[in-house]
Amino acid sequence: MDLEKVLDKCGSFGPYQILLLGLFGYTNIVSSLHYFSQTLISFTPPFRCSLSTADFSENDTSVETCTFKQYNGQVSKCYSWQYEREENYESITTELDWVCDEAFNLAVGQSFFFVGSVMGSIFFGYLADRIGRLPACILTTLTGAAGDFLTSFVSDLPWFSFTRFVSGLSLDTQYVLMYILVFEYLSPKHRTFGLNIILALFYCFGLMISPWIAIWLGSWRKYLWATSLPALGMLIYPFCLHESVEWLLTKGKFDKAANNLRSIAKMNGRKVDDAVFDEFIKFYTLKLKSNQKANKDTFMGMLKTPRLRRFTITLLIKSVIITLAFDILNRNVEGVGTSPFKLFSYTGICYFPAGLSLILFQNRIGRKGMAFASLFGGGIITAVTGYLVGTLDPAKYSLLLAIMVGLGRFGGSVAYDAEAQYAAEIIPTSVRGRGVANIHVIGYGFGFFSSYIIYLGTIYKPLPSFLLSFLLFIGAALCLSLPETLHKKLPQTLEEGEVFAKGEKWYYFPCFSRQKHFNKSESQLESAH
Repeated sequence: MDLEKVLDKCGSFGPYQILLLGLFGYTNIVSSLHYFSQTLISFTPPFRCSLSTADFSENDTSVETCTFKQYNGQVSKCYSWQYEREENYESITTELDWVCDEAFNLAVGQSFFFVGSVMGSIFFGYLADRIGRLPACILTTLTGAAGDFLTSFVSDLPWFSFTRFVSGLSLDTQYVLMYILVFEYLSPKHRTFGLNIILALFYCFGLMISPWIAIWLGSWRKYLWATSLPALGMLIYPFCLHESVEWLLTKGKFDKAANNLRSIAKMNGRKVDDAVFDEFIKFYTLKLKSNQKANKDTFMGMLKTPRLRRFTITLLIKSVIITLAFDILNRNVEGVGTSPFKLFSYTGICYFPAGLSLILFQNRIGRKGMAFASLFGGGIITAVTGYLVGTLDPAKYSLLLAIMVGLGRFGGSVAYDAEAQYAAEIIPTSVRGRGVANIHVIGYGFGFFSSYIIYLGTIYKPLPSFLLSFLLFIGAALCLSLPETLHKKLPQTLEEGEVFAKGEKWYYFPCFSRQKHFNKSESQLESAH
């Protein structure tokens, strides 16, 4: 009587799971407000050099954005600027004049945000496997909100960098830990729909309203105050949710796991005989005794055996590529002929069809097929977008460019969401918290370079898109080396993970398995004749 069978008796998609998914939706709103604050506080509107303090008439000068040329030919730097603020919104860029020679300050601060994500993913991933998924999720969310709140009081680069570092500590873990918690309480047949429809609706909602909150409040400081407050709502989670049963089992806390399942059965209106829970406890007690290494698995153990090592390295590289793509595609919304606030909000709707795509196709073509298709298709869209942005006049083709930006964000969101579930299914349960967090930490560590990849556009405008497209094609190829997880019992220990899907071909896709079986039978029939 293993967990999957007991959970089925207790209800794997009842009122408790609906409550869990509702709170997962709230977590997605908090997560999107937190992540995209990095973009919205730093929009740079069109600007020009201000000569209000100069000793000469503006008629005697040629004015550029960062310099002005006097009538006698002498070129001087600007020290003040006039900004074309949209709806009078004051960003950190316009308030602190972080443009021209000072524009590097913004890139430095944003890079510390990703440095913080590296440290936070390591620490909170470790904490999740020590004290549990639920308390670690709450702590990391409050830490990120505190970083955003503190950022709203800074006025110089050192303090800005420090507070962005604190904010970045929860960049990924607040979402991933809650994702794992929901993942483990849903039956396999409900995971794709339950997880992705909630992600599509609530993350999209948080993303689309955030630019309008910023414009309505009129200041990046007030915006950070407002978006940090919803994190306090997660303080009610311990009173509503149970700790991960699978985490409790890996720690040998079988009685606590059984009590959680009893409570879930009661909430779901299921009557489960006590003998079921007794057999459940007996099953895992015997399993623990027969495999003493079950509670000693570590993430580094995934690198000690050949197949798990190959899976882990592949997932790490994929995480780097997908994180860079997701961040760049979401931030690079300026200079295409449309208000960045409106473009950011309107193209944010793409997250909903992205979630629907996963629901409609992931259980048909498989996890590997979905990951491959999203990365390969995203590479094509990104390359085409880069070419159009580099060759067309934004003022004349703003609608076309906005559509291409939206398609790029669609591809990036499909790839990101597909990777989250795929990685969680490949990594064994005993190290899932640390494994998923550490794989994401590598990705967000390399997110440090996203600002500099975007900066390459000042050298050759399509260059960031072409480079990103090349990386996406590499990621698509790497997907083919991973095992399919659809309709399979997922590994719980490293030993099970090493033999998981052993013998499966790199070109295996569930959607082609029937056709393959038909062709094989036909060949055998011909051979017989």
